[in-house]
Amino acid sequence: MDDNAPPHRARIVTAQLQEVGVPHMVWPPMSPDLNPIEHVWDQLKQRLDDRTPPPRDLAELRVALVEEWNALPQNNIMRLVRSMRRRCQAAIAPPHRILFNQDKSGAVCSASGCHGVARMG
Repeated sequence: MDDNAPPHRARIVTAQLQEVGVPHMVWPPMSPDLNPIEHVWDQLKQRLDDRTPPPRDLAELRVALVEEWNALPQNNIMRLVRSMRRRCQAAIAPPHRILFNQDKSGAVCSASGCHGVARMG
C-alpha cells in the first residue's frame, strides 16, 4: 500500500511491484496518512536531526540510521499500532464527529481544544 506520492508511482517502482504481484490499492488524494510507518519515519528523522555532530557523509549516515532505528522506543511503535482502530474510525467518521487526538488524561482534543467530540462546521 502506498499513498500515491510521486516517488511511489514512478514507472520503475510500479513495474517492479507489478512484476512481483503487489496489487495497487486506490488511495484518494489528500487522505489522512494512516500508515504507522510514516510516523516512525518522522521519529527517526527527528532523532537524526538531533544528532550532534550530524553525519558528515553517507557512511556515517548509514551508521547513524542503524543506531537510531535500533534505539527507537518499542512502546512508541506499539502505541502507533494500537491507535490504528481509533485513527481509522476517525478517518471514516462523518465530518461533524472527527476525533483529532486523545491526550494522556483520555480527553479528546481537536483544533478547538480538549473535550468530548470536535464539532466541525
